[in-house]
Amino acid sequence: MSAELTQAEASHASASPPETGQTAPAAIPLASTTVELRPSGALYWPDRSLLCVADLHLGRAERLARAAGDLLPHYESTDTLDRLEAEVVRLAPRLVVGLGDCFDDLDAVRGLAEEVVLRIGRLAAGRRWIWVAGTHDPGPVELPGTRLAELRLGLLNFRDVALPRLGSGGGEVSAHFHPVARLTRDGARFTRRCFLIDGRRAVLPAFGSHSGGVDARDPAFDPLLEPDAQAFVIGNRITAVPRNRLS
Repeated sequence: MSAELTQAEASHASASPPETGQTAPAAIPLASTTVELRPSGALYWPDRSLLCVADLHLGRAERLARAAGDLLPHYESTDTLDRLEAEVVRLAPRLVVGLGDCFDDLDAVRGLAEEVVLRIGRLAAGRRWIWVAGTHDPGPVELPGTRLAELRLGLLNFRDVALPRLGSGGGEVSAHFHPVARLTRDGARFTRRCFLIDGRRAVLPAFGSHSGGVDARDPAFDPLLEPDAQAFVIGNRITAVPRNRLS
């Protein structure tokens, strides 16, 4: 992942997933189909019974401790899987897509607790499970499911890093940037995870706990999104805000 994202993670540590279990999903058009933006930060495609979660970063605490001695709560993988399991139970998807950087690195895969590995196996049982490779994780080769560089399904292409240009027709769901929105309300500034959508592209927020994020107004998004792109901000409800009107 880019150095810019590493810096942003340090400055946006407050962008961890909030408790949003009571929030209704937002149904939006995307490339001539309809998808649901879930309050958990997941995307659901009802027509394909597909649940997509981006940037799980399982094993993040272990990787940071190994690399720099930085400590995150040891339960970060458990918390992430708790929220993923809740979505799987709620939606019973036939296909689950882990989109980009599902693991912090290959050593993090090998270092996962046995209970975490078994839990992933239980979640994957009875359904198709695809890991779309990210910039952090060349694996996982030992876990259930199929590893792909990207997944094209119908009109949508699922990949870690958004393409610089899209061809005619179809759309894209991408990960990598962990978009967050900076907002001001009643004089107080706060940061929330968000989806970035422009009708053909969807950039998903990080699903993993304590994953930080990149400001939705960052110039890195400018070549990827149309000027009328919206940020769907996750909070007590999912709120659509024009990207160009964010703080």
